[in-house]
Amino acid sequence: MIHLIIIWGLIILFIVQPGVAHYGAEEGAKLFTTALLPYLLPYIILTQWLLKTSTASHSASWRRYFKAYVLGAFGGFPVGAVTISEMKKRKELTGKESEQLLAACHAPGPMFIIGFVGTELFGDIRMGWSLLIAIHLANIAFFLLTLFLRKSKQEISKLDADAQSSSRNSPLLDAIKESSNVIILVATTVIFFSALGTVLANLISETFAFDTGITQTALLAIFEMTAGVQSALVHFEDFSFFPILVAAIISLNGISIHMQVAVIAKAAGLSIRLYILARLWNIMLVPILFYFLI
Repeated sequence: MIHLIIIWGLIILFIVQPGVAHYGAEEGAKLFTTALLPYLLPYIILTQWLLKTSTASHSASWRRYFKAYVLGAFGGFPVGAVTISEMKKRKELTGKESEQLLAACHAPGPMFIIGFVGTELFGDIRMGWSLLIAIHLANIAFFLLTLFLRKSKQEISKLDADAQSSSRNSPLLDAIKESSNVIILVATTVIFFSALGTVLANLISETFAFDTGITQTALLAIFEMTAGVQSALVHFEDFSFFPILVAAIISLNGISIHMQVAVIAKAAGLSIRLYILARLWNIMLVPILFYFLI
């Protein structure tokens, strides 16, 4: 019942404010094509191609964890979830390992942080590197902490003979096909939540005596990270806390990105409980680490 009320409420809201909804969706589409697609698509295709071309690895745990982290966490959202899902499908990771790595292998791509955030937003590539380091320090610390706390005996990874023997005729075409599904998922969530955040921000600003910039930035940050960062640039660029605000928004990720990960995790049969805890951990820790690094 509650879901129906929310859905019909949003439908009516979009109908009442079609111009605002169109503007928000248009801005979301622009952000996707300019700030996300160029950084995300090539890496996702190459990562999938590499995984589908190479044979499944059943080496020592730390080697598989390192492989998952390098391929996943450095690819941008939601490459980590895609990578972990593929490695679990190939029997390289157990369910428990996959859920731990799903929580840790989740970070914006280096090109996005260094290129877009560091160079274009901060105007200082060193600050981009500092933010990237802070994010990965928080991720690795969380993964090591969960390994330490979860002392129960690990599941034994057994090689599935059928999965191992089945060869793909064209790994590149398979990689492009699966990557396109992820890209469509990313585009859909970015555009929808950008439109939703813009409509709600406009409604609240008109109803209550709130500053438009603060309202828009806060709501967009909650719904769509890239749109929130862009709004922070417009409204808070001249403030001294601007870099910390951007770090906080990126740590929050936004519902759009969390929905992408949830869809991928559900398809792989993975729980997102650890993933949620890791995001709370990062929201608290990343801005602090970033502050001390700069």
